[in-house]
Amino acid sequence: MPSPILADRAEGLAREWSLNVTRVEETPTSLLAFGNRGEVPVVLKVFRESGDEWNSSAVLRAFRGHEMVEVLDYRDGAILLERLSPGTALAELTVAGRDADATEILAETVLQLSEANATVDGIPTVKDWGQGFAAYLRSTDSQLDRGLVERGQICYEKLAASQQAARLLHGDLQHHNILHDSRRGWIVIDPKGVLGEIEYELGAGFRNPQESPDYYTSREVVEQRLRIYTSRLDVVPERVLAWGYAQAVLSAVWLVEDGIPVAPDAPQIRLARTIESMLPPGP
Repeated sequence: MPSPILADRAEGLAREWSLNVTRVEETPTSLLAFGNRGEVPVVLKVFRESGDEWNSSAVLRAFRGHEMVEVLDYRDGAILLERLSPGTALAELTVAGRDADATEILAETVLQLSEANATVDGIPTVKDWGQGFAAYLRSTDSQLDRGLVERGQICYEKLAASQQAARLLHGDLQHHNILHDSRRGWIVIDPKGVLGEIEYELGAGFRNPQESPDYYTSREVVEQRLRIYTSRLDVVPERVLAWGYAQAVLSAVWLVEDGIPVAPDAPQIRLARTIESMLPPGP
């Protein structure tokens, strides 16, 4: 059940925005109310607390007209969005054996977003996001191989320090955050917003969709995805691969931070080790 405060806020915004709510769902970070405003299908999203998506309305508005879901109204910590129909996730293509098609669509989406040249004040940088490595290494947690975390940290920090042309990125552009709409095609949802180079944006795609870990952790799939990304986008292949590795390690660190157990063979770890075997030897 949502907290009374969250539910009350959602009900208040529904009244203010004249919404007819037909269904309510909860996620770990928000409450979602589906319904209509007049004849327009909408989704009201109310965030539980300040976090990565708190400023998503500003990021969505900055990318307006470039494959992002449309913002209809917003308040601090809440946002009213167009409802996509049927809202099928890009993940379903991969699950159906069409990962090459899904990767082509993801690459095209990255290209469309990069052409927006969008800006938002107060957005964190990828360097800021990398602080989790040091925090983990200072901790007493023993779930992760500390050598792997240390190597991931070194790789991540080198990449962050040598970036070219940092720009506003989605920050979590993967198969569950790209949905199909019958009118508009493939549309992006749930941006976090981070400043970094375009190669960074491709990292999340390597470790998704989450329901197919045996698939996306294989070297063959990593190589196929890398070929598609580099054929469609003006990116440096070595940096795309290195970001995929470093972010896979960092994603395991974030799970620990969130109190989620991480096994030695967790998908994030398996992916990191697969990509690490593909990287050139370090100095």
